Formats: sequence, structure tokens, C-alpha cells
Amino acid sequence: MIPVEVALERVLELCEPLATEMIDLREAAGRVLAEPATARRAQPPFAASAMDGYAIRDADHRPGCKLKVIGTSAAGRGYSGAVSLGEAVRIFTGAPVPEGAERVVLQEDVERDGDTITLGNSLEEARHVRPAGQDFEDGFRFHPRRRLSPADLALIAAMNVPRVTVHHRADVAILSTGDELVMPGETPGPDQIIASNGFALAAIAEEEGATARILPIARDDEESLRYALDLARDADLIVTIGGASVGDHDLVAKVAGSAGAEQSFHKVAMRPGKPLMAGRLGRSIMLGLPGNPVSSIVCGHIFLRPMLRALHGLPKAPLPTRRGRLGTDVAANGPRTHFMRARLSDADGQTVVTPFDRQGSALLTVMADADALLIRPAQDGPRERGEEVRFIPLKTLE
Repeated sequence: MIPVEVALERVLELCEPLATEMIDLREAAGRVLAEPATARRAQPPFAASAMDGYAIRDADHRPGCKLKVIGTSAAGRGYSGAVSLGEAVRIFTGAPVPEGAERVVLQEDVERDGDTITLGNSLEEARHVRPAGQDFEDGFRFHPRRRLSPADLALIAAMNVPRVTVHHRADVAILSTGDELVMPGETPGPDQIIASNGFALAAIAEEEGATARILPIARDDEESLRYALDLARDADLIVTIGGASVGDHDLVAKVAGSAGAEQSFHKVAMRPGKPLMAGRLGRSIMLGLPGNPVSSIVCGHIFLRPMLRALHGLPKAPLPTRRGRLGTDVAANGPRTHFMRARLSDADGQTVVTPFDRQGSALLTVMADADALLIRPAQDGPRERGEEVRFIPLKTLE
């Protein structure tokens, strides 16, 4: 068996950023920029008013000063003339500040009588003017090393960039194996169970911006498995579920090997998820996950998510961890890294991580309730309530 960290390094060695494509900005949510977006104009492109009021000269900014209102500047309809001493232009938030004006006095701070305003006795020092280019200049380059967020899209749109270059979405083919499996809605035989893991893994892939397809279940014979793997040959990443162990019916490694797969490793020192393999099958990367439901989902987080992020052009790295305080005492850990399903809570502003009492690799109810994976390093000693620990959040993944 190899440590989790070594296994992840080897998995990520298989993953290089996918080819690029140019898409409309409207389609770019959650995608990763392959090239910087470059602003085609400044923001704001002109000095703009930050308030409703009157644009005036600095020299006229004194209590009791009377000024003549010579025009109006509104958003999208600026005043084309210039402001001289003794003059003011009615202005609204976001409107261009006219030539000559150096500040905006708030409408609450003046009294107006026809075309004349009188400045009040209490005037603010702030100019209430947003300078041209205050947010970004023409030519500003934006290249975040993350999936594009809603705010990112707004920024790129404000840069007057209608199309962006991104990495292709990874095509993920998910293949469950085993005579014991039937799809949801089918009538299982007395010795069969419902295939559930593929739905979780497809959701994980799609949350990472990939496209996922669930293939027909491959039965426990070489011909069925070869046929299913052939259906997946055009995928960027093939994820198999089950058949990755060493039993008589665990045929994935054997059949994939006969089809030309190059295996990177086979077993990982982790709980849950010991039977796990990875390698290449033709142009596809192959990730073989265990069949136990929780094992499969945990391995999906620990390995599949970082793989997809690397394929989409993000840095090769493990999922980010956070620190919290143990909510209960835990016993010493054994020779494998244990990813314990846990609840998160808050106590005096600190995150509390409390592992569930039941940690079985077949307990989907516990997995569904889990907020986090508490990381217990191999051979870690007993820990007491309140000690600092690391965890991977599940409900809001970074």
C-alpha cells in the first residue's frame, strides 16, 4: 500500500490541462480561464458621480455660496458643456462629471430656488467623484486561478469582453461493475442491491465543471467489462466502481490491462477506500474506485476532485483543508489515513468537528449527514476533545 499523499501525486501526474476553446461569456460560469481576459476600456470610463447632487468647482465649495444651475448630467446622458466658477450642474449617481467640475455636493446639503442653489452650512469634505479607471484601467488583465464566479463574470463583462478562452470541460464516463447491481427503479433480485455510487460521482464531477455520463452496469464477466470500457474510450476520464480489489470477481485491472491499460498503482493506505487503482487506457485516464458506497464517495472527493481541477487548468493540489477543534475524544488511529465522516458546529467563534459514532463504509445515511471529512493521519495517537484537527469541508467545497 502507498500513502494517500503519494497516491494523489501519482494520480495528478496523469492529469494535464485539456485543450482550450473560446466561448460566449454567458456560458462561462464555473469554467477556468486558459488565457487572461483583457479590458477593452477603463471602469469607470469617465469620472462619475458617486451621489445625487450638484457638480461644482472646488473654489465654490463653501457655506452659503449661491450658484447658477446650468444643466443636468444623468447616467447615459452627460452634460456636454463645462462648469465655471459660480455655476453648478444637477448630477445623478453614475453620471459623467462635467468638464471643470471637481466635486459633487450632496442634494441634501443645498437649497434650490428655480435655477439657483445655495450651499448649506454643513458641507462634507468628500468629493463624491469616482475617478476614471478607479476600478480598473484599459488593458487590465484578469486571470484568476479558480473557476469563474458570478462576480468574475460581472467583472469580465464590465471589461467589455464578450468571449473568453477556457479549458474544455472534462468528459467523465462512470462505470459501475458487478452482478449484484441494478439501476434505481428496477426490481432487484433477492441477492441484488441498487447501484447508487455512480450518481454521487457524477454529481461530484459536474460540481467541478465536468460533463458526466453513467454507462450501463458491467457484469462480472470479461466480455461485459470489455464492452463497457469500449463505450468509454473517448472519455477524458474513466471512473470504474467496484472490481478494483483482488477477489475472483474483481476483473477491472485484468480486463483493463488486457486492453492496454498502464496501471500506476493499486492499493492506498486509507480508510475508507483501500482498494483503489489509477492509470491510463489509451487516451483516457482511468480511476478505479472501491464498490462500497462511502468508500467510493470519499475517494471521489480525495482523488476525483483534484484530478478534474487539474484537467480544467487549475494547479495540481489536494483539496484545501481547514482547522477546527475536536468535539469529542477519539481513539488512536491505525496504519491507514482515516477520513472520518463528521459534523461541523460553532462554539465561541471556533469550528467544532465531531465525528459520527458510526463510520462504516456502507452507511450512506451517515455520509449524507456529514459536513466534513475529519483527517486522522496514519498512526496518529489518541486525541482529546478541544484539540486542533484538520478537516475537508463537504457541504461548501472551495
